[in-house]
Amino acid sequence: MSQRPPIAIIHIAFAFVVAGITGAIVVAIFRLPSEAIGLSDAAIANLDAAGAKNPVTAVLLNFRGYDTLLEILVLLLAVIGARVLTASDASLVVEPAQSANPVLLGFIRILAPVMIMVAGYLLWVGGHAPGGAFQAAAVLAALGVLLKLGGVTWTRKLSQRGERLLLVAGLAVFLVVATAVMLSQRRFLEYPPSVAKTLILVIESAATVSIAAILLALFSSGTLRETQSELPHSKINSSEIPKSEIPNHETPHDEAAQ
Repeated sequence: MSQRPPIAIIHIAFAFVVAGITGAIVVAIFRLPSEAIGLSDAAIANLDAAGAKNPVTAVLLNFRGYDTLLEILVLLLAVIGARVLTASDASLVVEPAQSANPVLLGFIRILAPVMIMVAGYLLWVGGHAPGGAFQAAAVLAALGVLLKLGGVTWTRKLSQRGERLLLVAGLAVFLVVATAVMLSQRRFLEYPPSVAKTLILVIESAATVSIAAILLALFSSGTLRETQSELPHSKINSSEIPKSEIPNHETPHDEAAQ
């Protein structure tokens, strides 16, 4: 049998790799031109064909649509990773709803429609001013967190199919639009100028809902749905409870089978 290398050698080798990468980054930084050339002038010159008057939106949703597409994919992968890591965690099961603070519930009733309107405004205004899907999604996700903290378990009736649809809707619509434009003899993510504004709005609308669901799922350990438990809260959080006693508990194997 071959012997494993000593730990010290592994640490030294890892240190050399890190030092080499760091050195390469430092050299690349010092070799940058003193004045950044940039592409801001080119982006501003083509705003009329981009479908958005806001240069940031034009770049993120049109000129460099690949970046935004991959960002949504990364967020979705983060949810999948969080769900895998916490799939067998009994703490995802919530205790029966108790009487919530009436002052907090009243505050939520007043704030919820305001936050929804703000999210809609940020989504719409993103075409010609600072805003967009990510900002609107952050507001909606904050509303979802506030509802959870206030004991409003509005996601309990959400089906597993509905949950997955919310999470993948943004990426799916983005891919459908990006692929559909190829039917008009254009390249992937190359929108026709006449309908670019409409296509960007469709993508951002779906992305807003999906990103908000993803952020809320990350707050809730990778899942949107809540499982009602008949067990006391102290017993739910105990590691001694058998998983078979947890109502509606899904093991990774059962979830994969579905």
